Amino acid sequence: MQASPMLTQWYQLSDVQGTQRILLLGNYTLSALEHNLEALTNELSRQAANTNLYWDLTGIRQMDSVGVTMLWRAWQAQRPKHIELRPEHEIMLDRLERLPRLQTDALHRDMLWPVTHLGQLALLLWQHTTGLIALIGRLFIDVNYLIRHPVYIPWKEISANLFRTGAQALGITALVGFLIGIVLSYLSSKQLQLFGADIFIINILGISIIRELGPMLAAILVAGRSGSSMTAQLGVMRVTQELDALTVMGISHSQRLILPKVIGLGIAMPLLVAWTSAMALLGGMVAAELQLGLSYQYFITALPDSVPIGNLWLGLGKGVVCGMTIALIACHFGLRIKPNTESLGAGTTSSVVAAITMVIIIDAIFAVVFSDIGLTS
Repeated sequence: MQASPMLTQWYQLSDVQGTQRILLLGNYTLSALEHNLEALTNELSRQAANTNLYWDLTGIRQMDSVGVTMLWRAWQAQRPKHIELRPEHEIMLDRLERLPRLQTDALHRDMLWPVTHLGQLALLLWQHTTGLIALIGRLFIDVNYLIRHPVYIPWKEISANLFRTGAQALGITALVGFLIGIVLSYLSSKQLQLFGADIFIINILGISIIRELGPMLAAILVAGRSGSSMTAQLGVMRVTQELDALTVMGISHSQRLILPKVIGLGIAMPLLVAWTSAMALLGGMVAAELQLGLSYQYFITALPDSVPIGNLWLGLGKGVVCGMTIALIACHFGLRIKPNTESLGAGTTSSVVAAITMVIIIDAIFAVVFSDIGLTS
């Protein structure tokens, strides 16, 4: 193996008593190798193909992380059998040898990876479930303490959360509810006209909006708006070490941060459900008057007779349960965020997805358990 004429300043080849040696010379640093890094790497890789070659690194004057990484790549991430180097270089190679190797070949993956992946998901679900149960238990302890010591009830925090999650959400919930009511009424009236059953538009709108769509729309909007806000707030407090500061001062996270959010959203959600349902019915009433000629007065008069009162209480009950569930999930994911920005984004996304999923599950449970309530006069 002959040395490349352009790179002889970096190494010398010799044959001493039948032993082939390569002596590395000069400075193996970023500034010195800047223009010759790729060429020297290729040349040393070619020399490293000879497994009997004796590597002598004692001629290197200076070497930084770039230089040692270049040699490591030339050696195919494996120390040569014959090598001589100084103690400081030995430390650098030891660090590279201790680094975990990346598995880049997909064929080397475990054949049982689907089972492993499902097991990891099941374990993650179990961890979240136990975390939520522990959080709920902590809140029950706080409620018991505040009942015995009402002077410590965080009224200001509850009021602030009620304003942020309730009053500030009136605009978006009204807009979405009104538009959904128009769409539902317009499409339903088209079908009812085919059978001459225009009058039943009140029954369809009343049952579907008050019982299902109103609570679902409000819960999903609140999960995306207020739930993400709660998670991000707790996450930022984790990143800025405010939660650690509260712990040092002896202030309970659950009593001052989580409980007011759960109570505030538990109170705000049924009110938002009633507001969203009212706006959706208003939109449906407008569309019914334009499409079917159904007067507003008749719509308002016939609605109580067409929709049993049980549907209203069922919708409000869904609002309370969904509101407290959204707050619990948001706070749970917020407290699990690590002190870095990447975890903050991932935790907020996971919080919204989990909250919306739980809202749909809760709605399905209510539909099955209370299937005989509110559907008959």
